[in-house]
Amino acid sequence: MCTDNQTLPTEVMLLGFGQLQQVKPIVLLICILTYLTILAGNFLIIGLIVTSPRLRSPMYLFLCNLSFCEVFFTSNIMPNMIYVLWSDGGTISLYGCIAQFYIYSSSGSAECLLLTVMALDRYLAICNPLRYSSIMNVKTCSQLVVWAWLSGFIGMCIIITAISNLQFCGQRIVDHFFCDLEPIFHLSSSDTSLVEMEVLMYAMVMGFLPFLLIILSYVVIGSTIIRIPSETGRQKAFSTCSSHLASVCTYFGTILILYLVPSHQRSVDVNKLLSLFYTVLTPLFNPIIYSLRNQEIQACLLRRHVK
Repeated sequence: MCTDNQTLPTEVMLLGFGQLQQVKPIVLLICILTYLTILAGNFLIIGLIVTSPRLRSPMYLFLCNLSFCEVFFTSNIMPNMIYVLWSDGGTISLYGCIAQFYIYSSSGSAECLLLTVMALDRYLAICNPLRYSSIMNVKTCSQLVVWAWLSGFIGMCIIITAISNLQFCGQRIVDHFFCDLEPIFHLSSSDTSLVEMEVLMYAMVMGFLPFLLIILSYVVIGSTIIRIPSETGRQKAFSTCSSHLASVCTYFGTILILYLVPSHQRSVDVNKLLSLFYTVLTPLFNPIIYSLRNQEIQACLLRRHVK
């Protein structure tokens, strides 16, 4: 409970990146260019998939949603991060801070599920090609996409409700560039152990289990590809899932380091660096990965360039 000499903070101070005064113009320029590149790359993929009849398969429907998810995910953090960097710190309302974490975590959960659905799609296409068209029809694909989005945003409401019931007294400073879970816990004057347990259970269901399903899918996919008699067939089968596999490794690899290794074992600057990689570089890498590794997207880009 808040005592008489403690007040509920209406605003929270974000310290940003701390000691970057000498290189702030360079870092600020890099952040702005990176954000614009993320928007351009993901909207390019969305535009190609929406307008190209050649890209109407389930895999590209899922990729289109993944790109939209990353635009939503990044736009929730980067504009305010750029403002905080420009102003050498910035303020955000307490409820705005909680809302930023909700959007960040919900869209991150939806991305986990979309990557899982894409792994299922590749599993069916490579391991059960004769039934692929009948299983991955328009209705099924639409239901999977809706399930991924709703599960991410509705499931996170449980955690946000628990966080909103915490007491926030006195402490108003967040040594970060956005409102992540650990900084919100530091703001609270309540016992957060119950909420931390709920977060762990949620992370197991929405993060670890999807990651396990993806790994199992690719174990079966790999064993199937090895048994393909022709080298050309093996290369074609691997090329259809290599970009997705690279995206999974980048995305889940950072999550595992960031959230499974206790944060108190790392410095604040290391946590910020890992968060920066997860929130900025992963959405930047994915359009590059899919543009370089996917032959059909390359063909569509080349056709547009020729026109």
